[in-house]
Amino acid sequence: QVQLVESGGGLVQAGGSLRLSCAASGRTFSSFAGGWFRQAPGKEREFVAHISRSYGLTNYGDSVKGRFTISRDNAKNTAYLQMNSLKPEDTAVYYCAASGKSYYYYDRIEGYEYWGQGTQVTVSS
Repeated sequence: QVQLVESGGGLVQAGGSLRLSCAASGRTFSSFAGGWFRQAPGKEREFVAHISRSYGLTNYGDSVKGRFTISRDNAKNTAYLQMNSLKPEDTAVYYCAASGKSYYYYDRIEGYEYWGQGTQVTVSS
């Protein structure tokens, strides 16, 4: 079991930046791959970013490539999502996720067993 708690959300103007954090507890975070998803009102949960368990390999959704950066600090049991050049369409609840599976689709919800409660990000125009 691993528990995930997101923080760092808030209200920001278009063009601004935010850094989200995902603190893990219960098991060593280095045993898990990490992911970020988001869900806007009336829309399905959408893949944002993924970082692998080993080597820190990263993947991004098309809508955030070049603007968002996912990273992890295993010593702190924490994953991060640095969000730059934010747009109003980035407004959503952002969820942190963890996968302990050997094989998984990193861009699919079912690839992850553990989820945080979410943190609201609102980008004003």
